[in-house]
Amino acid sequence: MTSLPEAPARGVQSLAGGERQTERLWPAHPGAPVELRVSNGPIPYEAALTFMEERAAAIRAGEAPECLWLLEHPPLYTAGTSARAQDLLTPERFPVFKTGRGGQYTYHGPGQRVAYLMLDLEKRQRDIRVYVRCLEAWLISALVRFGVTGERRDGRVGIWVQRPDKPPLFDGSPTEDKIAALGVRVRRWVTFHGISLNVAPNLEHFSGIVPCGITAYGVTSLKDLGISANMADADRALIAAFEDVFGPLAREP
Repeated sequence: MTSLPEAPARGVQSLAGGERQTERLWPAHPGAPVELRVSNGPIPYEAALTFMEERAAAIRAGEAPECLWLLEHPPLYTAGTSARAQDLLTPERFPVFKTGRGGQYTYHGPGQRVAYLMLDLEKRQRDIRVYVRCLEAWLISALVRFGVTGERRDGRVGIWVQRPDKPPLFDGSPTEDKIAALGVRVRRWVTFHGISLNVAPNLEHFSGIVPCGITAYGVTSLKDLGISANMADADRALIAAFEDVFGPLAREP
């Protein structure tokens, strides 16, 4: 996925909120909330992919509403369209799935909240860069609710936190760890795939890959940062921040 400029992209509303700025990508029709689905048990990756494919097609056909799905997966690795074979260090460790999303290798597993978004950019705004920018703003806003400062970095996909508790890098710059990942796909202007937030996963499981092809930085989680939070806490933060950025949600029947 290409890096994005620091200035807000065209069409994104920036609203000041104290020291925070929230970029928004509102639906064309505010009266049509996004369906919220929450799954608490592990969802097989193949089942999630099938659901996303079918829902995206139904949205494009005007037969279903947009959808946000919060879930966990069993331990697995996924390979994005830019994945390099040498970045899969232990291919026998967990199942590996090739996927059409952008990005490289990533890990999913228990303790990590995955959020898949099926949104209609035809109605919102036909600009994938704006959409990715808003995904980043969503994660940053959710982390603020835990007192965590998440940041973008040019040339490094995802959301990063500084680690003053760790030794600086060889050039003297602060150590930074990745706390959230992004990987998106858009078909006929409907999105699928999405983001993952590390709540309390087994961070050692990331050692089987080079996460997102980046070798000089580590991976962290809310638990690793000393924050006691469960999946319900993460959901509350993600849901509130989602409505700030993308508009209202409606729970599934």
